[in-house]
Amino acid sequence: MRIIGIICEYNPLHLGHRKQFDRIREAFGPECAIVCAMSGNFVQRGAPAIVDKSLRAQAAITCGADLVLELPVTTSLSSAEGFAAGGVRILSRLCDTLCFGAETAKADLLLNTAQALLGDAFPPLLRKELDKGRSFPAARQAALEALGLPVLSQPNDILAVEYCKAILTQGSAMTPFPMVRQGSYHAQAPDPENPSATALRSLMLTGGNWKAYVPEAAKSIFSGASLHTLAAGERAVLARLRTMTDEEFEILPYGSEGLYRKLMHACRRETTLEDILTAAKSKRYTRTRLDRMVMCAFLGITKEALEAEIPYTRVLALKDRGRAILKEAKKTSLYLNAGERSDHPYWELEQRAGNLYGLFCTEGPEPPGIEEQRRILFPKVLP
Repeated sequence: MRIIGIICEYNPLHLGHRKQFDRIREAFGPECAIVCAMSGNFVQRGAPAIVDKSLRAQAAITCGADLVLELPVTTSLSSAEGFAAGGVRILSRLCDTLCFGAETAKADLLLNTAQALLGDAFPPLLRKELDKGRSFPAARQAALEALGLPVLSQPNDILAVEYCKAILTQGSAMTPFPMVRQGSYHAQAPDPENPSATALRSLMLTGGNWKAYVPEAAKSIFSGASLHTLAAGERAVLARLRTMTDEEFEILPYGSEGLYRKLMHACRRETTLEDILTAAKSKRYTRTRLDRMVMCAFLGITKEALEAEIPYTRVLALKDRGRAILKEAKKTSLYLNAGERSDHPYWELEQRAGNLYGLFCTEGPEPPGIEEQRRILFPKVLP
């Protein structure tokens, strides 16, 4: 049986994601299994997921996945490189193929670009561009151009290259299987065939017709779900930022080259989160880096914690094929069910993040302790 992995967020799951499930089974046969490594309650852009992870995992299982594993919160709040590396590390234990969307869906080109990024000629070219004051993404693209490689500047292409880098550096046996990502990743207006998650979140928050862009099986799951936004928890975030010490700012992730000082001074001068981020942003540092830095500050994630190895993988949902895969995987790795406890320090960080997620609910703060009440989703009858 072929086992296909997907690194995802499903924030929220939409028609494009269902299309990916269908295309995988068209390519590999109806008996193949799909394993998703999905962000939990916080996503890579440094924000709370709009809908709780248990509901997003349920939607994935209902719409075609066989097993949904949770990306650790420290992976979800990592840079594109760390996000990709964490997902590949989890899925390499289970899958023979990694499927992902990309604007340039050519596996050879993506692998060649990844190899160039790992080669000896790349670092000095990158440093040269960084010394010009360019942001890391811009410097990387310029360095690739200097090597005669095409510029892959679209968001899915960038992540696709990072997936290939992770496969190469980790010696993973997974084969990259890119699919063309149709539609715009950040489109504000929903495309009927290829909607963006950005557009759907906007519709969900404004009372628009989001159901037209979500698979039929997921509509009832998301209907009536509590929504979560950064704006709803802004005062909680500000309270944390305003009470942090110099030492706490210094050990934040992404704070190198003096960025932590810039953020620290902005937190002690500005009145809103947007003003803080605007004041700290510069041509050198991307906004998403600052967004992740602020969320790490709020959750109490230090640079050391972000880079620490995670001792287990949490299972969120599965079907029969997923259960068979997991049974075999448990012979070599540790997997915990949703709500299951651990003595490892990461469990405490995980619970803290779960409790704080409730402060971003648009209907008002949710009670703490919900993480411990969750159980693995194992539907007995599903398509």
